[in-house]
Amino acid sequence: MTDGILGKAATMEIPIHGNGEAGQLPEDDGLEQDLQQVMVSGPNLNETSIVSGGYGGSGDGLIPTDEVARGIAGEKFDIVKKWGINTYKCTKQLLSERFGRGSRTVDLELELQIELLRETKRKYESVLQLGRALTAHLYSLLQTQHALGDAFADLSQKSPELQEEFGYNAETQKLLCKNGETLLGAVNFFVSSINTLVTKTMEDTLMTVKQYEAARLEYDAYRTDLEELSLGPRDAGTRGRLESAQATFQAHRDKYEKLRGDVAIKLKFLEENKIKVMHKQLLLFHNAVSAYFAGNQKQLEQTLQQFNIKLRPPGAEKPSWLEEQ
Repeated sequence: MTDGILGKAATMEIPIHGNGEAGQLPEDDGLEQDLQQVMVSGPNLNETSIVSGGYGGSGDGLIPTDEVARGIAGEKFDIVKKWGINTYKCTKQLLSERFGRGSRTVDLELELQIELLRETKRKYESVLQLGRALTAHLYSLLQTQHALGDAFADLSQKSPELQEEFGYNAETQKLLCKNGETLLGAVNFFVSSINTLVTKTMEDTLMTVKQYEAARLEYDAYRTDLEELSLGPRDAGTRGRLESAQATFQAHRDKYEKLRGDVAIKLKFLEENKIKVMHKQLLLFHNAVSAYFAGNQKQLEQTLQQFNIKLRPPGAEKPSWLEEQ
């Protein structure tokens, strides 16, 4: 029965053994979150297939308004009823899995890839946070160097005996500011690209993963329901319920398998895109930082040209002076 239901070599039904005693279970902080996820998608009561004929109700094929109201109410009741049944079955399945009384379908390879993605996202978020901190420190340093250069230049004019010393220190700070602005532009470009990768590309894939995980829970819930009915007595009434359960199960199985395929495809393209983006960004970051600390102004400027980065003039609104072509 199980082989016929699952039908895919890539997935397997994992039994979860246990006596169900809460006191002997490890703490699971994700249980409450998973239950909330089951409940979060309430029934959509804004859609109906019934078309009203308006107050006159005189058009051919149109339903009078009072009948429309009753029809819409009936449809909404059916929607709420189906949502309630689905929520009950999914909640029952989730608790059964967590308390060691049920089984769940597992695609081991896919779930390892999903866990790797979540871990990668956490690490990239850390890099993103550190990159933002670096841009803040660089901007603060630039402001200090700029103010210090102005102070040296002013003292150069007012201190004839130290005019030369103050003068070349002012020029040095001015050069450091120019190089620092170039470095800041490169770092901002790096941070912006990481932000897009994390908050858009990875997050989009994880949204599909959440849909897949919800579909997996529904699939197992209706699989369990079908298995229980199959083990029960066979009579005329049961036969009809069994056929209905088989059809419902098949619909959830199709949805689960489609989303499983969607996740696999998105994970593949995400990995390819991540490698392409990070290859470019890590090269940019390395070249820009190396040139800055080597005092190589020409290499700094060439790095920005190589990656098509434009610096805004110093009077621009934002401190990044960054524009992506």
